[in-house]
Amino acid sequence: MKTGSHVAGKWFHPQSDRITKNINPAQLDEVIAEFPAATAEDTDRAIDAASQAYLSWSKTPAPERGRILWRAAEIARSRHEEISNLMTREEGKIIQEARGETSKGINVLEFYAGEGFRIEGKTLPSEVRDTFTCTIRRPLGVVGLITPWNFPWAIPVWKIAPALVAGNSVVFKPAELTPGSASLLVEIFQEAGLPDGVLNMVVGPGSQVGDRIVNHPAIRAISFTGSNAVGGALYTQAAQRGAKVTCEMGGKNAVLVLPDADLEKAAVAIHAGAFGSTGQRCTATSRVVVFPEVKDALLEALVEKARSIKVGNGLDESVTMGPAVDEKQYKTDLDYLDIAQNDGAKLIFGGGKDEEAGNGYFVKPTIFDDVTPNMRIFQEEVFGPILSVSTAQSIDEAISIGNAVEYGLTSSIFTQDIDAAMQFVEGVETGMVHINEPTIGGEAQLPFGGTKSTGVGEREMAQEGLNFFTELKTVFINFSGNADRAMIR
Repeated sequence: MKTGSHVAGKWFHPQSDRITKNINPAQLDEVIAEFPAATAEDTDRAIDAASQAYLSWSKTPAPERGRILWRAAEIARSRHEEISNLMTREEGKIIQEARGETSKGINVLEFYAGEGFRIEGKTLPSEVRDTFTCTIRRPLGVVGLITPWNFPWAIPVWKIAPALVAGNSVVFKPAELTPGSASLLVEIFQEAGLPDGVLNMVVGPGSQVGDRIVNHPAIRAISFTGSNAVGGALYTQAAQRGAKVTCEMGGKNAVLVLPDADLEKAAVAIHAGAFGSTGQRCTATSRVVVFPEVKDALLEALVEKARSIKVGNGLDESVTMGPAVDEKQYKTDLDYLDIAQNDGAKLIFGGGKDEEAGNGYFVKPTIFDDVTPNMRIFQEEVFGPILSVSTAQSIDEAISIGNAVEYGLTSSIFTQDIDAAMQFVEGVETGMVHINEPTIGGEAQLPFGGTKSTGVGEREMAQEGLNFFTELKTVFINFSGNADRAMIR
């Protein structure tokens, strides 16, 4: 595995006293790699390289740019198990989930490879005689991409792929906890034939690398996924200089379970949403709102499924939940267990460190009942395997409880009543809505993103994700010389 940063087509080790040790969170004595931290000056070098590469890359025909993405998808498919294995060792998710994430990234590469053949504009009628009008989409220039640790392969792919196929050059800052997966991605683009300098990766702290990306005048757009605190500050700084920004941030996602729901199906979906990826995803199910008629049966099913979870090292195929990603997240999970109980939530399963799982940051899957909207466990994103259960007496109250948080990423309802389902679709304040399925998941051809404090800017993935990395140009062509545009109001 290459370590360090990657600028202008070459790997290099920044001259830095700060070394990021890439540690397996399921096996704390395993150091996977060491990455010297890049500085603001290293970031400037990456931005300069991207600026130079943009001059020719932006003129490369879009279908050819798409073919490079397609070759990257083929290479990634040939290295599927290598990518998945490293992801599990680096981030902690179980190997089955890592394989799924690897496949998701490949799907995204394939989708955007095809978009190289259909970057769209419009033809529209002009008010002026003998005039043809249309719009075309053009790349922005150098763009900065800042990605999180929880999906260290898929999220970088769904930012980098549309940025590249649109004709931009990229300065990419991966999370310091997961630079290995990012390094593999850069290697794959190199092997696919991406010209030097078009994709540059700088591994380092936000105070150096992130701030320089946000404030550098050559960076025309920034795409960020991470915490609300960082995203909000980033958005404010970048907006002051007129940069284009999209931020995908937190989630506190609810599942509503109505009396007519298929309870087994609901329990399976809630279980997957709450405890898959150790709860470390923005789309995780962290809240359940259930009617009293079916609450006891649902809780019994959820506890039974949680009891069957095997916590441990994700490389073990029999393990079904991995560790928290690092000591900080581990301590956050444990702190919220105390916070919830002090606020009056009722612990009905789990709680605490899983002592039997091994030498890692292992937390037991946990379920709280009697959770009300005034509790911190209801309102705040934990990013761990902790599920809160609340009760509602009507569909209106259930939707109101579901909406009673600052976030608005995704939500789900389980019911056989089409009227209730459509009332939920219309009334819930989230960017994505699921009916009779988990809150998790996304597809390359469908927009991804949320409302309220979850996100600002464009949606990601799909055509919307491509459009963010372009700007519209409106074209007027008069073909007779007789037009008098001054007469048009």
